[in-house]
Amino acid sequence: MNVRPSRRAVVLTGVGAAAAVVLPPFGARAAENESGDLQPYASYWYPDSLPSGTPGPGIAWRSLKEWKAEDDKDLAFNTASVPLAARFAPVPVNRTARRGQARIQSLVSFAHTAGNPSQGAATADYYAFTHWAYLDELVFWGGSAGEGLILAPNAPIVDAAHRNGVPVLGTVFLPPTAWGGDLRWTRDLVRRDALGRFPLAAKLVEVAVAYGFDGWFLNAETDGGDAALGADMLAFVRDLKARAKAAGLRITWYDAMTTGGEVGWQGQLDDENKEFFASADSMFVDFRWSRGTLASSGELAGRLGRSRYELWAGVDVESGGWNTSVDWDAIVPEDRPHIVSYGLYRPEWTREQLPAGRTPAQFHAADDRFWTGRSLDPSRPDTDGWRAPATVVADRATVERLPFATSFNTGHGLRWYEEGAVASPAEWNHLGLQDRLPGRRWVVRTGGRRPAVAFDFADAWRGGSSLLVDGDFDAPATVELYATRLPLSKSTVVELTHRADVGTVTVELAVALREPARPGEPVPYVCRPAGTLRAGRTGWTTSIVRLNSLSGTVRSLGVRLVAKGAVKWRLGALAVRDGAAPPPPAPARARVTDSATSAAGTSLRLAWDRVPTAVRHYELHRALPDGSRRFVGGTCGTAFFVPGVTPLGAERSARFEIRAVGELYTASEAVCAVHPW
Repeated sequence: MNVRPSRRAVVLTGVGAAAAVVLPPFGARAAENESGDLQPYASYWYPDSLPSGTPGPGIAWRSLKEWKAEDDKDLAFNTASVPLAARFAPVPVNRTARRGQARIQSLVSFAHTAGNPSQGAATADYYAFTHWAYLDELVFWGGSAGEGLILAPNAPIVDAAHRNGVPVLGTVFLPPTAWGGDLRWTRDLVRRDALGRFPLAAKLVEVAVAYGFDGWFLNAETDGGDAALGADMLAFVRDLKARAKAAGLRITWYDAMTTGGEVGWQGQLDDENKEFFASADSMFVDFRWSRGTLASSGELAGRLGRSRYELWAGVDVESGGWNTSVDWDAIVPEDRPHIVSYGLYRPEWTREQLPAGRTPAQFHAADDRFWTGRSLDPSRPDTDGWRAPATVVADRATVERLPFATSFNTGHGLRWYEEGAVASPAEWNHLGLQDRLPGRRWVVRTGGRRPAVAFDFADAWRGGSSLLVDGDFDAPATVELYATRLPLSKSTVVELTHRADVGTVTVELAVALREPARPGEPVPYVCRPAGTLRAGRTGWTTSIVRLNSLSGTVRSLGVRLVAKGAVKWRLGALAVRDGAAPPPPAPARARVTDSATSAAGTSLRLAWDRVPTAVRHYELHRALPDGSRRFVGGTCGTAFFVPGVTPLGAERSARFEIRAVGELYTASEAVCAVHPW
């Protein structure tokens, strides 16, 4: 992409080290590895040939051509497990957001190309994206000439996106020569075998299927090519698309290389790149677009028999975020149909622009401002220069099956909580543990002073965060939580686990059985009592609300709060179920598959067999000598890395309990993986 060179800084430096280790067969005790680093990292490759010289510290140079799933020692740690959820679009909450027109793509660099841990890390400072409701495609952006050019997204990101119905693409980045690009890597990518086939097209599909993500973003920017190379690239893309379609994958092409083989960022769909667009599922239009070029691009897409909304107009927000000057009427005019879709380049600005020492709460406040707008309420879209996604595109949701539960866990936190108690005091991030969260943040209907609504990290019922409503009440306030499609039966109940931290508040569950007649109208809720809570007199309380007097389908869920004066009310969990849900069966064959000792302690790789029924995720605890346990981590997969383990007291072995966790957070019996000292 032809933008500021400074944008590459985030992917030019690698940290940590990646080393291949041999996993012993089940039943064999893992040999102590005195020097190997067992930490698994997100995968990255060159197409085939490697740079000259030696890689920098923490960087592993690998060839995609040589990759084989059976030889990938980190595959179990990098494989996503959550299937891509189906989505539906409720009636828009405002009159400006539209269904069936422009969509939004997001290009995000979550970490460096090298040294990106496969399964989260021990810090809460992370781009824990949550506004999935407005996103149609996520690109796992990165790559550099000194590390690798082909990036597979790590599993937690894919699992979180899939839970919300958003596909995730890996990146193939062939950089400009000014940034170290070498045309031999482009030629490696499109080289044919003796039978005229494209081996690396097959490898890209094989990787995406094995890792569980949804396709590739192709970005060929290395200049110096000719018509022959352009023809080879076009044939490669066509072959890749055919293979991707057969595997249920998607391909996005970036407007850089033309069919003539040269790099000429067009800023439009035209004769120079239309064959690439026709051979892919969509195209990212370079940032140099104008009103005229986007208008003509949309028209040309139609003549090619394609939707104009399969074009993403690039919007570079890396350095300016919501202060970026954008000609929005060229993309999504307010007075006529949208022209094309748009791609947000580097929206993790919301985290990067915060000062050192930033907190999760500060990040989410900035991210809400970016995605929702200055009002922080999508039902009241503001009119400043930033046209936030919530004011442009209709939100989507995935809550359409019972049981459904959430603890408002954003996928990172300052501590880990279980049933209101701290189960680990350590910071953490792991997007695969993120719940499905309210899509419209935050719709509040009140005739009085509007309370503030936010994710809060000071306390939680489960995970790392809870929902906090904080305000000086002079009238009832209804907070919309979830758009749903949940069928009711005579046994359907809703559980709210909540607490009053300040003041006294009467809580009602707000349930809607139909949607508003028109966009922007309030949801027609009916309310059912859920208790009165008083600060200092009631701690965490679980209120059970029976819906047997209602019939049909729940279209929306919220809460109505009635109070006078200052109130802080915390919602720790919400669940909708038909009767009790039994816990899932316990995992089988828990084992330590490898270990490595260093001055920091012993690192372990653990594995177990997947439970045959659907589970939310797996949780790991360390059994302590006093009979208690401490949370170690969780994953949607069946392998986990534990760093820096040391003996506790006089224990003869370290014991790790592994449990399968169901949709309602019911946990299986524990199985243990044991490492003797």
